[in-house]
Amino acid sequence: MRWEIEDTQEQRAFRDEFRGWLRDVLPDGWMRAADDGDDATLEKLKADSGFNPFSWQGTIGRSPYAAPLWPKEYGGLSGEVWMQQVIRSELVRYRLPTVSVNLLGVGLAGPTLIEHGTDEQKERYLRKILSAEEIWCQLFSEPGSGSDLASLSTRAVRDGDEWVVNGQKVWTTIAQLSTFGMLLTRTDPDVPKHEGLTYFIVDMKAPGVEVRPLRQLTGQSEFNEVFFSDVRIPDENRVGAVGDGWRCARTTLMNERVALAGISLDPVSFMGGVRRDPWLSYLEGIPDRKDPRVRQALAQLYIESEVKEITAFRANSARLRGQQPGPEGAVNKVFNAEFNQRRSSFAVNANGLGAVAWVKGDARAEGRAQTFLRARANTIEGGTSEVLRNQVAERILGLPRDVEVDKDVPWAEVSRS
Repeated sequence: MRWEIEDTQEQRAFRDEFRGWLRDVLPDGWMRAADDGDDATLEKLKADSGFNPFSWQGTIGRSPYAAPLWPKEYGGLSGEVWMQQVIRSELVRYRLPTVSVNLLGVGLAGPTLIEHGTDEQKERYLRKILSAEEIWCQLFSEPGSGSDLASLSTRAVRDGDEWVVNGQKVWTTIAQLSTFGMLLTRTDPDVPKHEGLTYFIVDMKAPGVEVRPLRQLTGQSEFNEVFFSDVRIPDENRVGAVGDGWRCARTTLMNERVALAGISLDPVSFMGGVRRDPWLSYLEGIPDRKDPRVRQALAQLYIESEVKEITAFRANSARLRGQQPGPEGAVNKVFNAEFNQRRSSFAVNANGLGAVAWVKGDARAEGRAQTFLRARANTIEGGTSEVLRNQVAERILGLPRDVEVDKDVPWAEVSRS
């Protein structure tokens, strides 16, 4: 990591403590091989020990180090932000995953339950989120409600101690693999759209829940449509008060922005990677590096990557000082998404025909195409760049908000397609 702060005495002690824990749980020789850059030994140790992202998440998730900011009573350390930074730097050093396989659970569901959930819900769900025993998804967007999320129409009607849900969600990541979902529904159509929403935990295997994978440009199906037909949810699975769903949802969305701004969604993050500057790997995939036009473009991309790193560093530095980091998280999410698209597009253009036709089994060419196609979603997922720019304009720059003709109109009276 290029942008770090020198450890204080307290931070050095915590780093040594975490290293000691790693030494206890990793196979003998792992840390030495990582320090020596011995990739062959590391790969053999991974194979011999059956190491994989799920097994590792189970190991670290049952320790207090998976989410050090979470309360001690629910699996964390009740710690400070710098602890998270120290842990991440050590995970990178020893080629371990820096992103949980249960990303939406740890990054979105967990913080929402900690802030709005009951004690019973926290006790029931949080530890199994950290260990990835139960995978979570987010059921917010609908075919007619994307950027204007509060206009959603999936209905939940109370029936005694249960709620009956009908409707459709879309673009739900890993719904087909999930145990539970964070579900936002409309429970009162006769009040303005933001006021009639309620937030639930839904069992993804409950009767009436149907998941239909959506095939993407990449050929994969990480996104899904989800249909609810008379799905019954017990009231004990309600998060927050009836009608207070928008406040709970904003907590989820805020954490989603932070998660997508602060991590790189690449295989290395989930699998644990080689100790090598990713910029060098990118350069190796660019031919004609002596061409002055190529060199100029590469220089610009390098400058932008440094700007992104410095902006993230500024936000982390503010947190280390106990301050709020300001708008860097939202700004970095927009910049990171568009930078990923520029970088992947240049790699394709620079390789010419080799980027659209290659010999079967050429892993570099396949990876380049996969990265290019997947990056198209970066400016949509986790809040579109257009919506985030509006938020920056209105909430940071103080520019006037767009006119909202339906702001105080009951949802049932608003015209919809």
